[in-house]
Amino acid sequence: MRDPQAAYPYTQETTWRIDTVGTDIRQVFEYDRISQFLQGYPSKVHVLPRSLESTGAVVYQGSLYFQGAESRMVIRYELHTETLKAEKEIPGAGYHGQFPYSWGGYTDIDLAVDETGLWVIYSTEAAKGAIVLSKLNPENLELEQTWETNIRKQSVANAFIICSTLYTISSYSLPDATVNFAYDTSTGSSKALTVPFKNRYKYSSMIDYNPLEKKLFAWDNFNMVTYDIRLSQV
Repeated sequence: MRDPQAAYPYTQETTWRIDTVGTDIRQVFEYDRISQFLQGYPSKVHVLPRSLESTGAVVYQGSLYFQGAESRMVIRYELHTETLKAEKEIPGAGYHGQFPYSWGGYTDIDLAVDETGLWVIYSTEAAKGAIVLSKLNPENLELEQTWETNIRKQSVANAFIICSTLYTISSYSLPDATVNFAYDTSTGSSKALTVPFKNRYKYSSMIDYNPLEKKLFAWDNFNMVTYDIRLSQV
């Protein structure tokens, strides 16, 4: 993860990594420079006061946002001061394996960042497993607006948001997958797509968009991968 709106003492190059395999996951590895990241030598290790689950965490405006383990709570942890600043229950959100992406991994609650701010991707019993999107206030995590899509969460491998449009990935393991759906929050409509997407190492368990770098960041079978993307009207 990198922060698209980094502030002192962090830079555009500062990178964070979380190993989400195992129980009681609390460590967040911080790298000041990309060279440290590539060599595997963190400049700092944060130990979170609350354990997390899923690969849905993001870093935005100096804070780490994550889902608390076995809960529908989204938590804001300020990295510089190493303190919890806010937590909010996402009303009705499935958690701990109720509505994960197709690969599993307790990915019921997935946070995302785009040009317009902070989002949460999830589902509820009321939505019958369809993806629900909510825009979050990054300070206090209040839900500002919510959309219910017609895309079943467990039928897609992952999702990310660009310019207030949700995009989903067809498969986490097929080498030749696709970006297969787009849901536009401005119109409330979805459309099928067939944009090629490569799972280079055949197990993509995290895919997030970075609006500053215009890249997708992915965790693919213990490999950390970026995808350059080109945006156009669809």
